[in-house]
Amino acid sequence: MAFDKTRKIVLTGASGNLGRFLAGELVKNHGNVVLTDLVDYPGTVPVGATFIRADVADADAVMSICEEAAVILHFGGISTEKTFETILPANIVGVVNIFEAARKNGARVVFASSNHTIGFHERGRMLDTDMPTRPDSFYGISKIFGENMGSVYFDKHGVESVHIRIGSALPEPLDERHLSTWLSLPDLFSMIVRSIEAERTDFATLWGASANTRTWWRNDDSERLGIVRADNSEIFADKVSGPTNDPITEKFQGGIFCGMDTVIR
Repeated sequence: MAFDKTRKIVLTGASGNLGRFLAGELVKNHGNVVLTDLVDYPGTVPVGATFIRADVADADAVMSICEEAAVILHFGGISTEKTFETILPANIVGVVNIFEAARKNGARVVFASSNHTIGFHERGRMLDTDMPTRPDSFYGISKIFGENMGSVYFDKHGVESVHIRIGSALPEPLDERHLSTWLSLPDLFSMIVRSIEAERTDFATLWGASANTRTWWRNDDSERLGIVRADNSEIFADKVSGPTNDPITEKFQGGIFCGMDTVIR
């Protein structure tokens, strides 16, 4: 499914930190961008974009916003660990609504997944994207659900999707763990552009990290989509903070998400 530039790009979660960054970059490259979030957009909406306030758990609102969309960038929902009752509407029901809207409009989905899908794998173990998931939280479970939605919607309905397992998307890494999980903002946007413009994506999974020397992740669909990572966390190695005092946090790739409420390990 080649990208049709006459159709719009929809970005959910546009009022969040990553959403605002992506919104500003998208309008430089694409003229028809629709932004949406549960809360108002902070500051001025970028020229070239339209903002619509909506809840992704509202199926009718999502369907209306995504009408005639070519690509839906789904960055909306709860982005930290919460109770299951809090996670459910945005991260489960909302994902169903997004994929249904994509199916009905013939759109491609780019899904902001997370490294917390594999958080309970031990640090230092090299992971491929086809290895078993080991979620560290309700949040991580919700992201596995999103990836599985992408898989079934491609197999049943031909809906193409790219699932980016975002590590630590920040201007620069802040702690020792980030030296393995850091995703620079330019590398993130490069992934988004290739995910939008690739001739075909089918069902694809990407490690959302830069070309870090200390990476724990390899063998995703980057080569197939033409994605090249430019940055490496190692240039910040002498600036980041050291390890925490929690052995569980330090043992597993998911970091503090693994340490939450974990009593036996």
